[in-house]
Order: sequence, then structure tokens, then C-alpha cells
Amino acid sequence: MPSALPDGEPMPEDGALPASALDGAASRPLGFYLHVPYCATRCGYCDFNTYTATELRGSGGVLASRDNYAETLVDEVRLARKVLGDDPRPVRTVFVGGGTPTLLAAKDLVRMLAAVRDEFGLADDAEITTEANPESVDEAYLAELREGGFNRVSFGMQSARQHVLKVLDRTHTPGRPEACVAEARAAGFDHVNLDLIYGTPGESDADWRATLDAALGAGPDHISAYALIVEEGTQLARRIRRGEVPMTDDDVHADRYLIADEVLGGAGFAWYEVSNWATSEAGRCLHNELYWRGADWWGAGPGAHSHVGGVRWWNVKHPGAYAAALAQGRSPGAGREVLSAEDRRVERVLLELRLLSGCPLSLLREAGLAASRKALADGLLAPGPYEEGRAVLTLRGRLLADAVVRDLVD
Repeated sequence: MPSALPDGEPMPEDGALPASALDGAASRPLGFYLHVPYCATRCGYCDFNTYTATELRGSGGVLASRDNYAETLVDEVRLARKVLGDDPRPVRTVFVGGGTPTLLAAKDLVRMLAAVRDEFGLADDAEITTEANPESVDEAYLAELREGGFNRVSFGMQSARQHVLKVLDRTHTPGRPEACVAEARAAGFDHVNLDLIYGTPGESDADWRATLDAALGAGPDHISAYALIVEEGTQLARRIRRGEVPMTDDDVHADRYLIADEVLGGAGFAWYEVSNWATSEAGRCLHNELYWRGADWWGAGPGAHSHVGGVRWWNVKHPGAYAAALAQGRSPGAGREVLSAEDRRVERVLLELRLLSGCPLSLLREAGLAASRKALADGLLAPGPYEEGRAVLTLRGRLLADAVVRDLVD
């Protein structure tokens, strides 16, 4: 959940959406993202909308406290029911992210999920995920989540090497994420993800291979691997500027990505989005697929973003301001935008091209089609799918995905 909010038009105090937003809603899946903005410490690379206890002290008082956060978020779920009216869709996915959701008591996460279930109902095969810090859970905590309806958990592993974790300011010890996978399995979770980061200053190819081997040895059915992005305003950016650690390197990122695809592919993981691999279709993250395919989701929590039927909006960032708005019966929305047909076309190309299924060539305009033919000739798009009317990235194309997308959206 990025910390910066875009510009936009004012959000109505009651959160009402244009009537057009629910046109054709029955054909689109509906998901919920529940943001928990608290962290025990701030990682040096993170620019998400999160807060430590020290950062919140004196800035919002009891309204910003995590002790009553679950009830505040439940208020927004109830607001969502009012705004969406008689929308009959059961919720297909729920994703609790942060921050560190598991800083809250397990009963709080279960209560938040129960509010979604009570207000909207859950699809029979709903995917219910929470992110978790490895040091903030144990088998009893995970068992309580599983009993409360969660069926997928995502652990932030990042690296198996202590010196790499230190650069990232990660506080868990090597080996703990792998133990968490075993605990999640024992608690009854069928689907477990490990998040990894590559390209950290000081990380070697051997370090990265060791991380991949450790992650695979833990037995998850999903692995996400992201290149480290140095965001302005973060502690890591300041350290790099002072010369304490070297800047990240794009060529190193490319090499690490190739290593990841080789190692994960050899272990039975198949890529289905540029940064995500799973052992089966059932193991894919359905919630993220809602984002990538432009479906509908309601984002509850400070700074959370939502999208319903071409209307996108975002909440105020600070937990105190968020809670105050809901306590006063107002929407916590800070602003919104109504996407034009061209906006939606561009977003489909931007997001769907990152998927294994690619994007339809019919979405491309004349310049984009010309660029796609060049990308095909350059080996960036796969010839078989192209002949069938779809732009699908090759392995080399995945390495240059951002550049390919920029050309194709013209």
C-alpha cells in the first residue's frame, strides 16, 4: 500500500458511487483488501502507509490505537454495504495486508473477516489471505486464523542471509520463515506464499540461490520474488545517498531474475505473473488476479485504494484521521477518479501483459500494434500466442516488461 496518494476529485461524504459503477457488476468478481497499518519497526526499504507505535504517539490518540482498530475497520465494511446497496455478489477474495496484520490479535483479524462475511457473504471457494511477519505468529495463532476462516497465508521471508536482512532492516532470524511454513501446514493451511526480494546491496548470486533453495525447502506452493526498488524518502535511499551501501543495479536484477526463473521452474513452480510463481493453478493468488484483471475490490483501512466499475478511490492516510471520519459517519475517502474508456484500456494493457495469458492484441492501437510486431521480431513476445491474437511475454520480454508495456500502450 504505497504511502503517496494521487490527486483526484473530492469524495462524497457518504461515499456514494456513480450509478454507472455497478453496471454489469454481476459479471465481475468482488474482493476486499483490509489494510492494517501497524509495524513493530520500519524496514529501511519500505515506503508503504505504515506506522510504528513511536510514530503514532501523540498523533491521533486513542483513535490511532491498534487496540480498537478492528472495530474501526468493521465500520468501513458496513459503510461498503450501504454504498454498494443491494449488490448481490458474494465476496470472492479477502486479503489482509499491511503493515504487519499479525501484530493484531488473531481474533481481531477473524472479526474483520467475519464482518465481510456477515455483510456480503463469501463465495463457497473464497480465497482468504493474510500477510504475516514470521516473528509475529506461532502455531496457535495460525490455528486460530485457520479456524476463523483464513485459508491462505503469505510470509515475508525476503532473504535467507543474515547480512542481507540487516541491509533491509528486517528483524526476523534466518530459518524462521521456513519454520512458519511448517506451522501453517500443521494448522491446516493448504496455500502458503513466501515473499522474496532480490538485488539488495551486498547480496551475491550465491546468497540469492541460497535464499531460493531455503524457500523451496520450506514447501510453499507459491513464491513471489520482487526486485528491490529504492524509494525516495526511505532509510535505504538515505544510506545509499550517504555512500554507506551501493546503489542497486539493473543488470544484477536481471541476472537474479533469470536465476529465480531457472531454480523455481526446475522445482515445479510455473510463472503466471512476472513476479509470481505457483505449483498449480489452485496455488495462484486469486486476489492479486483481481487487480491485474481490473475486477472490483473494496480497500478498507488508512490509505487503502478501491476500484468498482471504473471508479477508483483512496482513503485518508493517517489512522487517526481515518478513524475520526468513520466515527463521524463520514466516508474516509480522500479522493476519487472516474476512469475513462481510454484509461481502462491503458490499464488493461499495463496489467494484463504481465500475465502468462498476456493481453489481447485487440486492445492495442495502431502504434501499439506496430510496436508489438517489433517486439515479436526482437523475441520479446511469444510467436504462438501472437498468431492467436494475444501478446504474451517471453522470458527475455519479462526482463524488459516495463519497456515493452510503454511501447504497446501508445
